[in-house]
Amino acid sequence: MTVRVGILTDTTLCTGCEECVQACKRENSLGKDLPYPWKARIDDLSSTRYTSIVRRPGDHFVRQFCRHCNEPACVSSCIVGALQKTAAGPVIYDLDKCIGCRYCMMSCPYGIPRYDWAKPVPYVRKCTMCYSRIRAGELPACVQACREKATRFGPRDELIAEAHRRIRDHPDRYVRTVFGETEVGGTSALYLADIPLEFLSFKPDLGDQPLPALTWQALSKVPPLITAVGGLMAGIYWILERRMKLAREETQGSKTKPDDQKGAGA
Repeated sequence: MTVRVGILTDTTLCTGCEECVQACKRENSLGKDLPYPWKARIDDLSSTRYTSIVRRPGDHFVRQFCRHCNEPACVSSCIVGALQKTAAGPVIYDLDKCIGCRYCMMSCPYGIPRYDWAKPVPYVRKCTMCYSRIRAGELPACVQACREKATRFGPRDELIAEAHRRIRDHPDRYVRTVFGETEVGGTSALYLADIPLEFLSFKPDLGDQPLPALTWQALSKVPPLITAVGGLMAGIYWILERRMKLAREETQGSKTKPDDQKGAGA
């Protein structure tokens, strides 16, 4: 049985050093942050920042990244299966399947996925919790880089128990909520904080009901023409990918054909 893992961020320990941000950039080869006219801040989440530090008044630093929902709306809204929820918890992304429809961006209750506008053919970008590192038995890059131990990786159930223990032992230090424990069905990204986290979309009216069913209700109200275009795009993508695959196999086969067969067919 696969153990569901997660990341617990204790914002009271974060100093805003951004070591986690830089580690994420190195791990994912994200490069330099690019300014966009529509971005309020260059340090907001983007195709070059899968995680970022939000600074609030009173020297409060809160790290923002994908929540890796237990029942993610982004996965349910992806018409080509480019986003997948793993048994371990991380929500991963397959660039080769993505058609750039951005339904995932519209459905995410936390506003996490970003578009890679700097590329001629833009695609979605977001944190995958360093899933390849987790599978190799390593820590996510951001967790390993945190010198203040503000982020902790482990089994989700154990992280929730640890969060409640800290609240119980230090009731004056924290808001008495483990953010992400139950919201929209729960998330793999958990937070402890001494201030409300509504600016991270942990709003009181968010509710505990998972969103996939609600996502489909919303998408069903999208004009039929838009839905049809999405389906058409998915069909075209499948046909082109199939043709390219057959062409690659044919090319590979011709390269490996013996010389005497080539001569016989001449």
